[in-house]
Amino acid sequence: MTTPADEFESEGGALPPPAGTPAADTAAGGGPEAADGPEAGGPPVRVRLTDAGSRLVARLAESHGPLMFHQSGGCCDGSAPMCYPRGEFRVGASDVLLETLPDGTPFWMSADQYAYWKHTVLTVDVVEGRGSGFSLEAPEGVRFLLRSRVMTDEENARAEAAPPPPTGADASP
Repeated sequence: MTTPADEFESEGGALPPPAGTPAADTAAGGGPEAADGPEAGGPPVRVRLTDAGSRLVARLAESHGPLMFHQSGGCCDGSAPMCYPRGEFRVGASDVLLETLPDGTPFWMSADQYAYWKHTVLTVDVVEGRGSGFSLEAPEGVRFLLRSRVMTDEENARAEAAPPPPTGADASP
């Protein structure tokens, strides 16, 4: 019997290696290159995608148009980033624009979550299983999952020196 995850893999997707393995740590942005930011001395990259995450985002964008992520502090899927068609989720005035991914996809986070996660680098990964029915990947039989690591001292210094990230109050309507 073929599962949705099998179909995802047969279409070029690949589920990540098990957590805690060297391959998983590298895929999740934990390798030696992880301290590199977008430019020397600039703010560090705060959100990354694994290869599987990039492929799934590209596939979802083909079907749904431009996307956005939002990481809430909710009780149920609080650790699962939610993927929506851009503009179909209303960003709150205190939500923080944590990163704009290389393909232009914004990654928003609630202010309360940001207070806890501001010293981490987050990696959006894909794992088998159903997440929230509201996130676009739910019908695929896979879900987005955040993996995190604490910023290096150098990344943290660059983050502290950078201006604060924009908020929903700064975003144009």
